[in-house]
Amino acid sequence: MRAFLDKHFLLNTNTAIQLYDNAVDGLPIFDFHCHLDPREVWENKPYENITKVWLGGDHYKWRTMRIHGIAEQYITGNASDWEKFSAWAETVPYLMGNPLYHWTHMELKMFFGIEKTLSPATAREIFDECNEKLKTPEFTPRAFIKRSNVKFIGTTDDPVSTLEYHQLLKNDDTFKTMIAPTFRPDGALFIERPTFKSWIEKLENVSGIKVDSLDGLIQALQQRVDYFHEHGGRASDHDIQRMDYVQTTKDEIEPIFTKRMNNETLSQEELTLYKAFLLTELGKMYAAKQWVMQLHMGAMRNNNTKMKNVLGPDTGFDSVGETNFAEGISRFLDALDQQDALPRTVLFNLNQKDNPVLAGMMGNFYEEGVPGKVQFGSGWWFLDHIDGMERQMKDLANVGLLSHFIGMLTDSRSFLSYARHDYFRRILCNLLGDWAEKGLVPHDMEHLEQMVKNIGYDNAEKYFLQR
Repeated sequence: MRAFLDKHFLLNTNTAIQLYDNAVDGLPIFDFHCHLDPREVWENKPYENITKVWLGGDHYKWRTMRIHGIAEQYITGNASDWEKFSAWAETVPYLMGNPLYHWTHMELKMFFGIEKTLSPATAREIFDECNEKLKTPEFTPRAFIKRSNVKFIGTTDDPVSTLEYHQLLKNDDTFKTMIAPTFRPDGALFIERPTFKSWIEKLENVSGIKVDSLDGLIQALQQRVDYFHEHGGRASDHDIQRMDYVQTTKDEIEPIFTKRMNNETLSQEELTLYKAFLLTELGKMYAAKQWVMQLHMGAMRNNNTKMKNVLGPDTGFDSVGETNFAEGISRFLDALDQQDALPRTVLFNLNQKDNPVLAGMMGNFYEEGVPGKVQFGSGWWFLDHIDGMERQMKDLANVGLLSHFIGMLTDSRSFLSYARHDYFRRILCNLLGDWAEKGLVPHDMEHLEQMVKNIGYDNAEKYFLQR
């Protein structure tokens, strides 16, 4: 019987162990999509306690605490930080089978050297030990990044952001990790939101361009793309809840934009036309800059209206959607490709039924000299677990080239989440090791080790930075 979280955790064959020991140990991290706050990195302030760094903003944990029956007071409410940590410790023993159980203990071990399992019986001891260590310089945001050997961080940024802290970090010779902004234009695309017009005002202020027409919107967005590029931006990111793509023209969209600016309600057909048009215009901007376009597809957001009204959006009440992306994503990519304006694109799905759709779709569009121009992104959010990651890689391998896969991302707001890269790499090593020991692939360790290194780091660096 193996001990929990031992040296060979998740590695079930000798080949898997060898791959991990020889190819993963010391491998840096290229975290191309996350939600870290660059201001926290710049200020580099010590955390008051483990609750601040571990539970603040983590809707993954919030969801499971609610499922366990924990009162909201101890999740997002006004309970003390110790009470919130204690409530999390009460939940953890019930998490077996959920990746959060593994991540929780990997983070305690990796960053704090704590190998005890978290429970009500150990909560106070672990809370106090973590808090003592958090008082030292080895436990600041920058120290967590350095200890994790992170070479690149792609944050997620509103086009109206000034990118002040990205620039400060870039000019700081003592900080070696590259932190690049990622262009996330939800404010422009979700024209139906009540905040649309106030967001347009912010866009006008930051771009210096009057947005009183569709042309003005496109010009202002182009100015922001240019600005992001000047500040190191090399990627965009999009929340695509549905992909009902219809080709349209600017003349058809102008009255729709004007109608919304006059506070008139838009039909579903008008919303579809507007989003298809603007997403295409943005795709052309990205291609001109040689950016990567990331499409995170399929989230059904803010299901609980009552709690949205209390806590706001993105507080742990999202789930897996069930829509048909096949035709829409095909038409969208093809529309850009016909104009020679298809950027390198990463397709992420949230419903496992869509794996074959995206794994097959990526082979329809290519560019000479660009391996894996369209990528099938790693298991994301509700697929960010052993079964989800294995299934994604197997489905990719079945119809595409796993060797060109760009690997894992954290998609997290926590500086402790770099343990997820180790989690993914162990799963990758175990998968390849199992294939080798079953005779499904040659037992060529040199080739397999290079493949692990490529998927674990090198492919992503080349894909995003064109190195």
